[in-house]
Formats: sequence, structure tokens, C-alpha cells
Amino acid sequence: MPDQRELADRPADLSLSEPELLADGYRPYRRYRVTLRHPAGAVEQSRDVLIAGKVVAVLPIDLARREIVLIRQFRLAAHLATGKGEMIEVVAGRVDAGEQPADSARRECREEIGVAPARLIALFSFLATPGITDEEVTLFAAAVDAAAVPRHSPHQTGDEHIETLRVSFDEAIALIDSGRIRNGPALLALQWLALNRPRLPSLFG
Repeated sequence: MPDQRELADRPADLSLSEPELLADGYRPYRRYRVTLRHPAGAVEQSRDVLIAGKVVAVLPIDLARREIVLIRQFRLAAHLATGKGEMIEVVAGRVDAGEQPADSARRECREEIGVAPARLIALFSFLATPGITDEEVTLFAAAVDAAAVPRHSPHQTGDEHIETLRVSFDEAIALIDSGRIRNGPALLALQWLALNRPRLPSLFG
């Protein structure tokens, strides 16, 4: 018989210490002491968390040309993990203080691919790596004119270089099973595209 318990994340019954700051670099790194209470008893844990906060990721879609826009940029952690640090990604960035996620998504599109979305649709949110960070990503689909996207991001900085990539729907969806990309938000965005491709005209209509 199927399990009848609710299939959803739920609050935990716990006591949490004040955080101990372990390091404060690009993001704060904190240690927490947790007392987690279950019907069978309490469990004591010590957990270290990288405080990253809210992030947006955006899948830019040109429905008329049946293309999406991806980007390529260097990630040191990817280089250390796989030796392939020049990652293919979707548009993404942090939600600034006082910003709404949709405003952040529009800003990141302008900065990273040089065009603002004609329409923006919030899809879903997910926790990137909840074993080590509180980073919560909200994924958007954005209607854009791919022909207006420059070859390189107009928002280059001294420590960041972004290349833009116009990719057909078919080529993009083929990336899912190819093993050629490893970026989590990009793979989730492409899975969404594969599942919802027939609905795109009604979503952006």
C-alpha cells in the first residue's frame, strides 16, 4: 500500500544555537549547533553552512526562432572538481538587498546577455546544495529576442568574462543526456524546456 504521509518538505522540531563565524570571505561561513527532536528522541548535530541567500536563474527563450540563450563563464570550483572550469550556464545572479527576484532576473539578463526580457515567468525554486549552503534559487523563463544578444556580455568586469551562446531547442535538449554540461541550474532549466516545450506558445502568448 502506498505511503499516505504528505510528500512535501516540512518544518523541523529543533533548537538552534547562535552561529559561530568560521570565515568571512566572499560569503560568511558559519557553524551551528542543532538539537533535532524526533518521536524516538533527540539528536545533537554540528553543521557548517555557507550563507549564500537568494539567487535567480533565467532561461532566455526566443520562441519565434526556437532558440534559447546560454552563457559560458569560468568557475573555479568546477575546474577543481572536473578540470572543465569554462561552464555552460543559464543567466544567473544574486538577489540584491531590497530587490524582488523578478527585478533581479531582469537585471541579470541585461547585464549578462545584453537584452531585457519582454516577458518573465517564475517557474519554481530549489535549494542548490542544502547539505552545505542555504542558497535558494528561483528559476525564471524569459521571452527575449535572441538576434539582439551580443556575442559577449556587455557587462564585462576585471574578474568576469561572459560569452553568450544561441542554441536551438533541439540542441539544447540534447545536452541533457550528453554529459557535456554539469551546471545544475542549467540542467534543471533544460529539463523544464524539454517537458514544457509544447506549452511555450500559451505560456508566452
